[in-house]
Amino acid sequence: MTDPPKDLTDRPEIVSAGAENADLLSQVLAQIRLNGDRVQARTVSHGEPLKLDIDAAHVLVVAAGALQVGGSAGQPLVLDTGDLMLLPRGPGAARLVASPEPATVIVCRFWFDPYSLRGMIAALPDLIHIRHEEGAEWLDGMVHFMMRETTDPQPGAALMISRIIDLLVIRTLRTWVHLGHSSGWLSGLSDARIARVLKAMHERPMQPWRIDELAGLAGMSRSGFAERFTELVGRSPLRYQNEWRLSLARDMLARREARVGEIGLRVGYTSEAAFSRAYKALFGHPPRDEI
Repeated sequence: MTDPPKDLTDRPEIVSAGAENADLLSQVLAQIRLNGDRVQARTVSHGEPLKLDIDAAHVLVVAAGALQVGGSAGQPLVLDTGDLMLLPRGPGAARLVASPEPATVIVCRFWFDPYSLRGMIAALPDLIHIRHEEGAEWLDGMVHFMMRETTDPQPGAALMISRIIDLLVIRTLRTWVHLGHSSGWLSGLSDARIARVLKAMHERPMQPWRIDELAGLAGMSRSGFAERFTELVGRSPLRYQNEWRLSLARDMLARREARVGEIGLRVGYTSEAAFSRAYKALFGHPPRDEI
């Protein structure tokens, strides 16, 4: 687990739906921000539970031994040496216990930005499990660099740790999609019909899409498309488009690219008042508070 990495190159086939969907996944994940602040290697005695902060998300990598996971939805599972688990909303009801011998676990703590595509974060499952053989080509290298930054801190180490956790979460989600285990909005990227619609909505956020137009892009009936999109993405098509527009606007405001009214027009709102109302409804404060 700690040998120097041989190759960290991202391979284009990582998302099985093709290069276009890989680009789409990058667009979506770029809007899901997180802040990581701590990486620790913990040794857990046999039968002892791994204690985690209940109000934080975590990535866990088993460096030695194994963890039994109980108390979560679905069948009980075992994390073997080299396995990774992502807990997007914290441990919840899950109970992780070292068995049948002591275990060493690398614990990465982070928080999602609560304003970055909140519906997508909420639609993630309680846990995502990547076996070592499924992610070894990238996981071993990332763990090596992460532990190096933790054990030999240099100036800028805190930022490096946060960035590495960011990459670790993104790579986990990409691998999960590639393996066909995904659900919710990520599985929408593996459905060619829904992926075409998502791609069009991302590329043309200003377009006033109608449901029948989007259904035509998907090659589906209006009702069938709306039901399938909502089932996979966790949002109706027009609600998803609205959240996507406002997330793009939030980025523009943070970069101070233009005045509030101009940014609203850029993302498809006909007036500054309409933009401000929609922005406040999603983020809880008006767009001028971002400047």
